[in-house]
Amino acid sequence: MGLNNEWMQRDISVLWHPCTQMKDHEHMPVIPIQRGEGIWLHDFEGNRYMDAVSSWWVNIFGHANPYINQRVKDQLDSLEHVILAGFSHTPVIELSERLVKMTPDPLTRCFYADNGSSCIEVALKMSFHYWLNIGKPQKKRFVTLTNSYHGETLAALAVGDVALYKETYQPLLMDVITVPSPDCYYRAEGVSWEEHSRQMFTHMEQTLAEQHEEIAAVIVEPLIQCAGGMRMYHPVYLKLLREACDRYGVHLIHDEIAVGFGRTGSLFACEQADIAPDVLCLSKALTGGYLPMAVCMTNDTIYQAFYDDYESMRAFLHSHSYTGNPLACAAALATLDLLEQGNVIETNKALSAHMAKATAHFVDHPHVAEVRQTGMVLAIEMVKDKATREAYPWQERRGIRVYQHALKNQAMLRPLGSVVYFMPPYVITPDQIDHLASVAWEGIQLATRD
Repeated sequence: MGLNNEWMQRDISVLWHPCTQMKDHEHMPVIPIQRGEGIWLHDFEGNRYMDAVSSWWVNIFGHANPYINQRVKDQLDSLEHVILAGFSHTPVIELSERLVKMTPDPLTRCFYADNGSSCIEVALKMSFHYWLNIGKPQKKRFVTLTNSYHGETLAALAVGDVALYKETYQPLLMDVITVPSPDCYYRAEGVSWEEHSRQMFTHMEQTLAEQHEEIAAVIVEPLIQCAGGMRMYHPVYLKLLREACDRYGVHLIHDEIAVGFGRTGSLFACEQADIAPDVLCLSKALTGGYLPMAVCMTNDTIYQAFYDDYESMRAFLHSHSYTGNPLACAAALATLDLLEQGNVIETNKALSAHMAKATAHFVDHPHVAEVRQTGMVLAIEMVKDKATREAYPWQERRGIRVYQHALKNQAMLRPLGSVVYFMPPYVITPDQIDHLASVAWEGIQLATRD
């Protein structure tokens, strides 16, 4: 029995893995990772895998990055954690100052949570509680887009719309208002991304016009609906949405948990529409993929609605034990250093252009409906019928065939249904992108044969 198999057997006897049908592991072995270095993950038997999905979109500067490692090690010697109620510490103060400085005005306040889903819960509660505090308790509903995803705790799940995650738990969830997404995959032939996104905004406009008196906030994933198959839309939708939310007196919540910190080609996706949300949710790449942490950023208007004597009972009494953890803050501070010092946005633009060039021929494949890209996210959508865009039955799991082929060829390309995507760490090289493209092409050839 090899070391990989030994660790796999120990794993499946005690673990229950996330987002996994555990019976799959009867024929798809768990891959135990011994160490990471840069873009590579190494198992116990000398095999390596290119982390093309940034380990669920969190890792932006590579595994075991020496600079981030040292910052966390240094912090470990002085303070590992302290309660953030009534106490504070240097890393969380410095991190908050830097986040306020680097995000669009008027985002001036940082409220920390432990992960992305928790951050969404904070944002929803904060919006509802704001309206309650200013005497508008009827504003308690949330508007979301079809095919959206915001996490898997119950409130976050409620404002999402991917049936795979949501359908089972529907009886437990609050009722939300769901509006058609501006997803440009569905644009008519000859219609631009911008034109389609503008056309789709009419649904949101109508909803806000008719129901704004009971709506607390609209929540969106700006530019890319990630878990919904990396579906994308034009920034004009965000500009129109910001203007409408202002006009109708509704909060705008941006979930940039997956797309913040340079992933879309700008530091934050909202910058491409030249707007700021009322609440900005950040996590994942915030700590460079090192430690779980999230921050819910908001403006002074919302903050002041909670600022009162204790007896008023207007305080925002939400908390997590590990809020503002110093080790996570240290990793985040190191990550921001690397973002600011390395000319990362410009470098990413060149890498993005190379990804586009390396996959340009995929659009001619008889079973590829679309190759779409926003910044450092590129998605290839496989379909049964290219002319009609008829999807493959989900039961056929075509994407998993690509995944299995990639694992045999030094790449980890975890699919979203029939969508194969690249969302790599920013330290990837052009040659490594070429390798991913070659492996993906071969995998798609195999997956669509029959």
